[in-house]
Amino acid sequence: MKKFVKVLFYAVAFLYPVLVFTFLVVLKLPVRILSLCIIALAFAFFLGATGRARSADGKENETVKSGKRSFDWKPLAQSALFLAAGLFCFFTNRTIFLKLYSVAISATLLVIFGSTLFLPPNIIFRFACLQDKTIRGSAAESSIERYCRKVTLAWCIFFICNGSVSAFTAFFCSDTVWSVYNGGISYVLMGCMFAVEFIIRRRVQKTMPEAHTVSTFTADSRPDDFIVCYERKWSDGAYKTWRDFLSDSAKLRKFISEKSAQKYILHCEDYWYFLCAFIALLQCKKTVLLTQNVTREFIAEIKTDGVEFLTDRDIADSIFIPDVVEKAASPSENDMRSLPKIVADDTDILLYTSGSTGKPKGVRQRMTEFELDNAFVFSKWGAEFAKRKLVTTVSQHHIYGFLFGIALPFGYGVPFRRTRIEYPEEFETLSDESYMIIATPAFLKRAVETERKLPLDNCFIFTSGGAVSKELAEKTEVVFGFCPLEVYGSTETSGIAYRQQTKDGLTWTPFDNAKIWKGEDGCLVIVSPYIKDPKGFATADLVDLLSDGRFVMKGRADSIVKIEEKRISMTEVENRLLQSGFVSDVKVVALEDVRQYLAAALVLNADGKRKFQNEKKLTINKFFHDYLMNYFENVVIPKRWRYVASLPCDVQGKKHKEDIAALFAARDASDAAVR
Repeated sequence: MKKFVKVLFYAVAFLYPVLVFTFLVVLKLPVRILSLCIIALAFAFFLGATGRARSADGKENETVKSGKRSFDWKPLAQSALFLAAGLFCFFTNRTIFLKLYSVAISATLLVIFGSTLFLPPNIIFRFACLQDKTIRGSAAESSIERYCRKVTLAWCIFFICNGSVSAFTAFFCSDTVWSVYNGGISYVLMGCMFAVEFIIRRRVQKTMPEAHTVSTFTADSRPDDFIVCYERKWSDGAYKTWRDFLSDSAKLRKFISEKSAQKYILHCEDYWYFLCAFIALLQCKKTVLLTQNVTREFIAEIKTDGVEFLTDRDIADSIFIPDVVEKAASPSENDMRSLPKIVADDTDILLYTSGSTGKPKGVRQRMTEFELDNAFVFSKWGAEFAKRKLVTTVSQHHIYGFLFGIALPFGYGVPFRRTRIEYPEEFETLSDESYMIIATPAFLKRAVETERKLPLDNCFIFTSGGAVSKELAEKTEVVFGFCPLEVYGSTETSGIAYRQQTKDGLTWTPFDNAKIWKGEDGCLVIVSPYIKDPKGFATADLVDLLSDGRFVMKGRADSIVKIEEKRISMTEVENRLLQSGFVSDVKVVALEDVRQYLAAALVLNADGKRKFQNEKKLTINKFFHDYLMNYFENVVIPKRWRYVASLPCDVQGKKHKEDIAALFAARDASDAAVR
């Protein structure tokens, strides 16, 4: 019965104008008789939509036995329309309401389609995701959603036009004209819409970004002449191609496969050598140890028995990658194109997060989580990456630099610069192309010191490794022409949230694939596809959650110390000093002598330098001491001060307590002057 009702529903919906024309014009059926037929049809649809569901042998199914009934909303909606039309025509003896059925259908579809333009995702994108489950989280998700939005808008325009013409034929044209348009021409136009959209879709699909990630690429993923990376700047014409990549990685793969070591430390300043060696190691199923710290003591601790060291630097007891590549024989075509498969779940990568003092700490990761992270980033900002060349100021040996500087550009075909930018002056040369800049707040501070606008064309900036101050965000927008998009995360969690201060202020928006909440200790807890523990990861960052799901950072839990039994947040002290208007950067640390106290290292901004020009250090100390007295008790105000040109930080822009504390190793007369 339900199948019959379903077939009848689609037949009547499609042939409705023809049926009305046949009964009224050809058979000359009286309006009231026709209206009774339509009322009867309405009841048939109603009974079919609310009837009992039976199995093939005629028995009631379990759903009905349990007291539940099966509803099909489409025949139910159609029965309501038919009932209204039939009753109106019966009592008025006019056919106009029968003819307005087509207008009602167009209006209903317009509301359904149009509402999803304001309550995303749009309806065409929803249909696409139902048909193809791989769209969500893919590299092309944002591109597909934008295209589907345009298609949804096009259908809304069609429904407006079609409904308007249907209304015109109903009120001002003969029954014949009404039937020809609504029973023929409108369907032809709809078919043309489908055909044109299909042709356009096929063309658009060719321009969609294709993901050929570390674990999925093949030798034929890119054309042989595809440019993977470049020297210095794009217009110099010094490129490394896909064929170069296949050749150099094959040389390294052969070299590694002939050695017995299972673990390899990898450190390369050259992004090209890093990429080729990293891929070769994974193809040989080796464990990769990534570290930025290559001091002798640090390497000695992680280079245990059987561990080899691959690098492009002149370091004792290591394998020099450029020599391996240059001295190896050219691989055969078969060796280049017969690639061992990299299984993302089986990869073993250790990221060393620190180790300048103390025992090195390695965080174990896999390409599975890296590629999930990259897929999300590219799905959100893929269009920005696709139209730019990539440069970075960060090391690829940390998670931020690796994800944005190696894994993402390789997987999504974004040409990257072979070496990182080390000096802000290098930005002056990048006026030939549009560039995607991967930076840190510390590097941006150095780059905006001159406050002179750089000759960059439509750049886009990602930054991570620390919060960007309001002053730095404003200066970066002036100097670079773009307010940096900040990414908040860590080696353990990868990306958690993002913000762009021109739009979001100081509020962070969690990534779509991240679930966050506030722990009992006031710190942020996160669950995401990147985190292996189903209970999530508890950060040490204090937050305030907002009603819309966003949050505001309040500093680190480990930044709270007790001074003379008074709890004080060092982050809060830093923020107050920045708010003075005379400080561009600051770090407060807790030191101990006879008792524990705070010490502050400051970088004065241009206004601060003018204000304190020719002033004694004691005078400057007293100014900031008195300023902080407006907010804190005297006992917790910093007792020692240092004024430096820049604060010491690592290549990722991180400030380490021991480096700041070293600034206070020697006392001077002003240290004890202000109490």
